[in-house]
Amino acid sequence: MQRETGTGRPAGRRRRGVTLLATLGGCALVAASATPVAAHGAGGAARYAALGDSYTSGPFIPRQVDVGCARSDHNYPSLVAARLRATTFKDVSCGGATTENMWKPQGANGPQLDAVNRDSDLVTVQIGGNDIGFGSIIATCAQVAAQDPTGDPCRRHYGTSGVDELTVTIARTAPKIARVLWAVHERAPRARVLLVGYPDLLPDDGSGCAPSVPFAAGDFPYLRDTGRRLNLMLRLVARWNRAEYVDTYGPTVGHDMCTSPAVRWIEPLQPASPAAPAHPNAKGEQAMAGAVWQRLTHGRGGGR
Repeated sequence: MQRETGTGRPAGRRRRGVTLLATLGGCALVAASATPVAAHGAGGAARYAALGDSYTSGPFIPRQVDVGCARSDHNYPSLVAARLRATTFKDVSCGGATTENMWKPQGANGPQLDAVNRDSDLVTVQIGGNDIGFGSIIATCAQVAAQDPTGDPCRRHYGTSGVDELTVTIARTAPKIARVLWAVHERAPRARVLLVGYPDLLPDDGSGCAPSVPFAAGDFPYLRDTGRRLNLMLRLVARWNRAEYVDTYGPTVGHDMCTSPAVRWIEPLQPASPAAPAHPNAKGEQAMAGAVWQRLTHGRGGGR
């Protein structure tokens, strides 16, 4: 398969990359909301393709319809498709997917972009978490917590060079996300394209909940800010590449993995409900479906 090129404006890309890195590394974690793309309403999106990683696929949430990709029929794309009454629905999201899997197969799951064509009315994309090494970040922060339980050993681990490694990695992921969006536009020039952000995993106020979530006290705000930086990058890339950003962080604040099982939408490292560790449970997928629906019907969902 031919690999798509970018916009053909490398100088602009370089300038944007410098601006993005400066923005992510600074104190301003909230930027102005993007103006919704002029597109047909939700009722016109009869042919829907969903691309993404495990936050999209819904691992372990009943009913699993693709074990290889840990895909549930109660993930947010399935809920949105049902509400849309989509005539054609292709969910190719797959646990562990990176931006490369938009073009490369993942086991039996073919290149995800193959689900997008000129007839597509709506395409949702949620990707980037695995590109920055989300799983290894959680494992590393849990591992080093014992070194300084009241401090921030994980932040120090990723900042040994004097520059925060995760901020740099997020900035370097931006052109990968942009390339995916341009590939979607090329395949489906009339489709409404939504780039879906990631939900709130940890307390928004920076408090911790060790030992149930085994991070050092000072690393809870560090990891919260890392999640915000990832979402900020996605929102800016969406704005620069003719896509609409869907905020799933704001709607999930207060339902993070530190909250009680009764109100929790993100499961901790030892889940109490069917879901992967540090991933949305069924209620979390419902919340993300609600955020997508708000964007589709009211142009909201691109806040934080």
